[in-house]
Amino acid sequence: MRTIQLGTSSLQVPVVAVGCMRINRLSKPEAEKFIRTALEEGANFFDHADIYGGGACEEIFADAIGMNAEIRESMILQSKVGIRKGMFDFSKEHILSAVDGILKRLRTDYLDVLLLHRPDALVEPEEVAEAFDALHSSGKVRWFGVSNQKPMQIELLRRYVRQPIVANQLQLSIAHATMISQGINVNMLNDSAVDRDGSVLDYCRLHDITIQPWSPFQHGFFEGVFLDNPKFTELNRKIDEIAAKYGVSNTTIAIAWLLRHPAKMQPIIGTMNIDRLRDSCKASEIRLSREEWYEIYRAAGNVLP
Repeated sequence: MRTIQLGTSSLQVPVVAVGCMRINRLSKPEAEKFIRTALEEGANFFDHADIYGGGACEEIFADAIGMNAEIRESMILQSKVGIRKGMFDFSKEHILSAVDGILKRLRTDYLDVLLLHRPDALVEPEEVAEAFDALHSSGKVRWFGVSNQKPMQIELLRRYVRQPIVANQLQLSIAHATMISQGINVNMLNDSAVDRDGSVLDYCRLHDITIQPWSPFQHGFFEGVFLDNPKFTELNRKIDEIAAKYGVSNTTIAIAWLLRHPAKMQPIIGTMNIDRLRDSCKASEIRLSREEWYEIYRAAGNVLP
């Protein structure tokens, strides 16, 4: 598996990360097989969140793999905090207690990466800074990041926190490419020109913040996958054509399209299917041509000015 540097951290991470939001759908033997397969494929970066399965996903993960010190050192663990029922909470008290819960469920002494899960309208960055300092100095968290945040929200945090923001987890796929489209359709009077994110793609590149695309196979907000979806006939025809050229699956090409972007992204795949996991990992070996990348982009209904 090809690796990249995660932001400005010292971590070298696989270009494909494994999301564990749905691991509670697997039996213990199935979960163990899935995790071990990921490790065998070089996909040793696992993404969690304290709300996934109400915390059960982290427990299932640790139990399935029989977490111990040796296994822990073979993987990179990331989790997220800040979402509570009906609200967001970036208070110091909640961040610290949430991390303690994560560490207990994952049976580990530390997280490699902690992300703030979505923006909190009531965030007090001074409290976040205090929480980050406490977590970092105690060794409980080594690196920090955010998810679904715009440039000015990150800038507000960066004014107070002493640790670098190394990642921003954002929704991005071939069929949900608004952060790319608005950068192409500059000053145009069409829907694609609408800036919905404050130019977060360029901002993250400027500040060496790794973008972690989530839902890389989805369209809309969890409306379903676009692969083999009759609503996306032209897109699937083009993806299948290019997949046949490379001798890989359409899953591989969907991830390869994200990896072709020079921002050096790290897609988070959420599949619990071992074949799709393997196909996703194969994308690290594929480099689409500029022509192929744009052909796929246009086939998804995106227009060029």
